Amino acid sequence: MLDLHRLKALHAVSVYGSVGAAAEALMVTPSAISQQLAKLERETGSTLLERNGRGVKLTDAAGLLAEHAERILALVETAEADFEALRGTVVGRLLIGAFPTAARGVMPLALGELKRRHPELDLMMYEREPERQVREVARGELDLAIVQDWQNRPMAIPEGLSRAPLFEDPADVVLAAGHPLAGRSEIDLAELTGERWIGSSPGMVCHDWLVLTLRQASLEPDFSCIADEYPTQVALVGAGHGCALIPRLGRGGLPPDVRAVPLKPRPIRHIFAVWRTDAARRPAIRAAVEVLRRMTPPPGLTTAARPGQ
Repeated sequence: MLDLHRLKALHAVSVYGSVGAAAEALMVTPSAISQQLAKLERETGSTLLERNGRGVKLTDAAGLLAEHAERILALVETAEADFEALRGTVVGRLLIGAFPTAARGVMPLALGELKRRHPELDLMMYEREPERQVREVARGELDLAIVQDWQNRPMAIPEGLSRAPLFEDPADVVLAAGHPLAGRSEIDLAELTGERWIGSSPGMVCHDWLVLTLRQASLEPDFSCIADEYPTQVALVGAGHGCALIPRLGRGGLPPDVRAVPLKPRPIRHIFAVWRTDAARRPAIRAAVEVLRRMTPPPGLTTAARPGQ
């Protein structure tokens, strides 16, 4: 009889390419993964790993078994979801991911409401960047993810995942209080020609979106500072080091030396939840999505249109 925990360990090594990476993904030690694979080798009577330089690689037998393991684990998840749906009770462990500003601006209240409504639900939240969350949901490492995309930079959602809109989050230009345009009620992005910008690290979603947005307005970004946290960007703006485009969800309260001015057209990012379609019948997932969709969005944000609206 093949053990599911050992199959899961083998599948993780197949997906992540090494024992160490698989251990990190499953939140166990590398020695625990190695022990599971050694037991699986004895059960199957086959060699599953062979040396490859300083690391290891899967044998042909292991590759075949890993393919079966992926299908078996998917069937087990579907069976668990169906059984939970049959019972109709919101119980079990729910692993939720959220990108940083949602983790700070949305999840504290959402987690509290879920615990109040469903005290037997065991919740665990991870702060993750959106692309990583989508990968982890697809691989079964997260049950539910709160992610974002921008109107001009949509996020690809792999086959096998479902999504639901939560709310929309506009971005404003943030300027030092003494800036000539700081008193305006609205600014066209083209009016910021020649400004220096404060943005996130290259390769991050927000950096790529900012560069794309500026270039669509025929502005070539000239960065003076790179900072990944929005409060840091706000502090740098207030000190006169440049301007920034910051979503309202991530902004928080502004100090007296900074002003936020709406742009035209207004940049909008969409906040939505993602989960595996095979697990959609789990009452815990349905309950979490319901709480997230019914929550009043933070001030200045709008509820996303519901299907049929």
